Amino acid sequence: MKLFESISYQNGNFQNLDLHQKRMNNSRKKLFSSADDINLFSALSRVNLNKFENEQLYKCRVLYSNDIEKVEFIPYKKPQIKSLKIIHSNLNYEYKYEDREELSSLYAKRENCDDILIIKDELITDTYFCNILFYNGKNWITPEKPLLKGVQRAYLLKNEKIETAIIKLQDLKNFSKARLINALLEFDNSIEIMVSNIV
Repeated sequence: MKLFESISYQNGNFQNLDLHQKRMNNSRKKLFSSADDINLFSALSRVNLNKFENEQLYKCRVLYSNDIEKVEFIPYKKPQIKSLKIIHSNLNYEYKYEDREELSSLYAKRENCDDILIIKDELITDTYFCNILFYNGKNWITPEKPLLKGVQRAYLLKNEKIETAIIKLQDLKNFSKARLINALLEFDNSIEIMVSNIV
């Protein structure tokens, strides 16, 4: 069993490394009974970053189990997502597993849409790629029970930029637009879609 972290890296800076480290070590303790913590900053400082010192945004992908097994840097291109297909599932994805086969099988059902919106136990959770935020005309709201508690979501909650709520499918009518966020899609650079394009 392997897990991974996807970390935003640009211009010599890793974003939200403390939150990635916290999630990684929590996962290691719960899944592998790890007694020690990995210092992610120290581990990444041993990587030769010279060839990545440019304006390009990179996804730093850290593969790990009890220990870090692989670190790679992948140039990141923002996906074009304008529509979401509603998919019902009882999928459990509490940890960021490398094996995303179940998740990918749901994604394959998106038909003509660009991504999926997963409904679990009648509640809105996440898309395939992202946590989701909804705008109610005043505040940005994110589902209280996502499939995976993403790092960007945690950062925005910590800084009180978003709020959580139980959101059911029938609640979509209360929102005009949505934003998709993840470690590489920060709030100001997130993907915005109209709720009318969730079908």
